Amino acid sequence: MARIKTIELSTASGALADYTEDFRDKTVVLTLNGRAVAAVVSLQELDLDSFSLSENPEFVKIIKKAREEFAIGKQVSLAERYECRSIAEAG
Repeated sequence: MARIKTIELSTASGALADYTEDFRDKTVVLTLNGRAVAAVVSLQELDLDSFSLSENPEFVKIIKKAREEFAIGKQVSLAERYECRSIAEAG
């Protein structure tokens, strides 16, 4: 489970480099006047491909649409998907 540390920017006295040890094994949330404004995430246990996809606006739209369709019952089983694929490839 990820550990989280919060640093209030208005009271932070050190340079960013002073906090690098914290960045190695935990997520550091940077706040300004108590509101989260950024997060620094350790790359040690991060799947960079998944992270890249999660930051891609087009991929985020696809996932959002899929979740909305699933919520209203619009879904296809894996078996149905393979059947449709087989028919398309045969035709």
